Amino acid sequence: MLELLPNPRLNDPSLRDALEANLVASWLAPILDLEELEVRFEPEEKILWQFMKPSGPPSFTPGLISDCTRAMDAVERAHNCRAEPPVQYMVLASQMPGIYNLGGDLSRFQALILAGDREGLRRYAYSCVEAQYRRAIRMNLSICTIALVQGDALGGGFEVALSHDVIIAEKRAKFGLPEILFNLFPGMGAFSFLSRRIGAAQAQRMMTSGRIYGADELYDMGVVDLVTPDGTGNEAVYNFVETHRRASKSRLAVAKVRDLATPVSRQELFDITDLWVETALTLDARDLRKMRHLIAAQNRRTAVGASLPAATAGGTSAPIAAASTFLERRRANIERGTNIERRGTIGQADSRRVSA
Repeated sequence: MLELLPNPRLNDPSLRDALEANLVASWLAPILDLEELEVRFEPEEKILWQFMKPSGPPSFTPGLISDCTRAMDAVERAHNCRAEPPVQYMVLASQMPGIYNLGGDLSRFQALILAGDREGLRRYAYSCVEAQYRRAIRMNLSICTIALVQGDALGGGFEVALSHDVIIAEKRAKFGLPEILFNLFPGMGAFSFLSRRIGAAQAQRMMTSGRIYGADELYDMGVVDLVTPDGTGNEAVYNFVETHRRASKSRLAVAKVRDLATPVSRQELFDITDLWVETALTLDARDLRKMRHLIAAQNRRTAVGASLPAATAGGTSAPIAAASTFLERRRANIERGTNIERRGTIGQADSRRVSA
């Protein structure tokens, strides 16, 4: 609420409410008409909802990255200019049926790689990483960030979810890091954020497996914080906020303790991204052909998803056929090249993990 001012006229409730509304409008107005991010604000709950709606493929387009950055800028300004900050929770979700985000803009990557455009790749990667870092440190504000995943989160889509304090996933959600399938690696924070949650060794195994993971499996591993039935994601966010708010001071303090104990520095993220750029420029024609196959699969996935509601009758997202099935097939081809003994060991490890 606004502080009461000495002037008696300004203590009038109606005038005070009007001033409060103007202050909200002053920071919120600039982000209400973003092209690739829909923003909704609930002042009573102090929740800022952000719904991704990228133009073109369901990936992190330059426009979506810019809009996400503008939303963070607005929240930061609001906290710096007001005695009582208006936002305590930032939620990043998606408007795309069955899709959270499929990651980096692969068509852009391919064009830049073919042109040998190191600076173009670096500019794109740096813009991603800068946003990732700001999310990871919560812009040094006393807020809680939540990723609400109600569909497929692949590559950079998975990485952006990992940069949040809390990941809430509907059961139909699928997660994966497919970059290994075209001889690259996820360079926008995957290792940094995964290792904080599950340790370095397990993070490396996930990054090099090319596997698609279900929400329940990642919950068991400690990557996802909450799994909720399909169609109940928004309700799960409200329930989490209600629980979090009862002890928000202690929970925010614990989050800061984690940051102190297992920090992710801006420099670390940028150094990894520089390595990603250099590795991307070494991809050969065979690697780029695999990337084209994945682009085509994602396009088919997008076309199917656009023609369906967020969930089909069975509660699963519209066929994980396209991109996800392609990734599983590529992973199988990679495993076929390893020796029988090692494949048996991997299979046993996976069975133990699922049954645990």
